[in-house]
Amino acid sequence: MKKVFIEGAISPTFISDSIAKHSLKKDIGAHSIFLGQVRNDHLRGKEVVAIEYSAYQEMAEEKFHEIRENMFAKYQLNCLHIYHSLGKVNAGEISLFVFTSSAHRKEAIEACQEMVEKIKNEVPIWGKELFTGEDYEWKINKL
Repeated sequence: MKKVFIEGAISPTFISDSIAKHSLKKDIGAHSIFLGQVRNDHLRGKEVVAIEYSAYQEMAEEKFHEIRENMFAKYQLNCLHIYHSLGKVNAGEISLFVFTSSAHRKEAIEACQEMVEKIKNEVPIWGKELFTGEDYEWKINKL
């Protein structure tokens, strides 16, 4: 199984390096990329400054692998990469990176979109929204 979790934010350098590695693969005609970024939402007069992510890692890794294999069975993909942050990620930083590649754009786009939805709905990852000061509340995903 491929490593999915990254401690802290996913850096722009990591993302660009991942994209650059695919320039040598001549059978790819399309990539689709989703970047999940932490927003500094304002909730009940409080500003979100970061999200602290935690997961049941063993179960999450198995679920990521299962979803990934299902995407390869459903779509004609050349590559599919998933990276998710653990720990504290500040507002404005990237916490989720999904990268699909295929010969044609439709497959890459549809697989990427479905992958993101499945991650949000099926993988045991939790986010604690941290506010200015020491206040926090558990994040509820919005579809």
